[in-house]
Amino acid sequence: MKKEPFLKMSRREKISWQKRLMIRIAALILSLLVCAGVIFLLVRMNPFDVYKAIWDGALGSERRIWITIRDTMILLCIAIGLAPAFKMRFWNIGAEGQILVGGACAAAAMIYADDKMSPVLLLVVMFVCSALGGMIWGMIPAVFKAYWNTNETLFTLMLNYVAMQIVTFCIVFWENPKGSNTVGIINQSTQAGWLPELFGQKYGWNVLIVLVFTVVMFIYLKYSKHGYEISVVGESENTARYAGIRVKKVIIRTMAISGAICGIAGFVIVSGASHTISTATADGRGFTAIIVAWLSKFNTFIMLAVSFGIVFMQQGAVQIATQYGLNENASDVILGIILFFLIGAEFFINYKVERAKK
Repeated sequence: MKKEPFLKMSRREKISWQKRLMIRIAALILSLLVCAGVIFLLVRMNPFDVYKAIWDGALGSERRIWITIRDTMILLCIAIGLAPAFKMRFWNIGAEGQILVGGACAAAAMIYADDKMSPVLLLVVMFVCSALGGMIWGMIPAVFKAYWNTNETLFTLMLNYVAMQIVTFCIVFWENPKGSNTVGIINQSTQAGWLPELFGQKYGWNVLIVLVFTVVMFIYLKYSKHGYEISVVGESENTARYAGIRVKKVIIRTMAISGAICGIAGFVIVSGASHTISTATADGRGFTAIIVAWLSKFNTFIMLAVSFGIVFMQQGAVQIATQYGLNENASDVILGIILFFLIGAEFFINYKVERAKK
């Protein structure tokens, strides 16, 4: 006689936003409890002291608050760029390369057009160049996917390494001082090509640029015809063709937008944050942004909260290392546990587990 299972799993047909929120809050609380246990077992420290140190590291002073905001905006900008591609089920793993190419184009404009145009025009040229650079880098795998059905995951991933070599090649010509193998701070004396303060805040323009993209991308994906076509292509290319949608055009157009926004993230980094270019400019944020986009279900406003949470933990890592002598990877462990529970919460949002009826 076949024994019936004790528990039964079935897909939810509908769930209210209140219940979704409660599941996520419960997952966050459980993750913090597990983190507290791990901290105590590994280092025998009061977990609340560690949490306080993380808070101080991210928000303990006005300077730290603005650094956290700056890095949140950069991560959010990249996630916004990835959103349309992933919603179309085009696995764009090449954000790192698109950021580097966009950043290199912005740096080139800063270096070669330093004193040849007004500061405002220079910033506009940098913005356009970075967008075009990222767009071209995003369109290359899109064209191959659309016409020859290549594997976009491998293609975009390999282009990351090509972009790194391009930046390495550029550094040979731009290095300052000579022989340093680094570009150094570009236009440090004139600050040409640097985003100026806005409302008295050093990173004010970073915030404004990215928030505008946040609103525009939300409207684009949710209410525009292009957003509808992206959704249909993502669900089924055959259905899209049957509905009269030109799939090749949608793939190329969507990746052009995705690459352009990631390229603009390179502009924000070079012009509004680091004022230099190197192979570490992207700093792994192109991969972290994938987590942000998926956790947020491609909702750009939710991406803002998720981006802040991840940056908050990353900034707190520095404080843990200096205050308690712990390795900065301790914060990565905490972040990993939290993300594990939050991703796991999505299972209980999409499925229900109940006791099987006898």
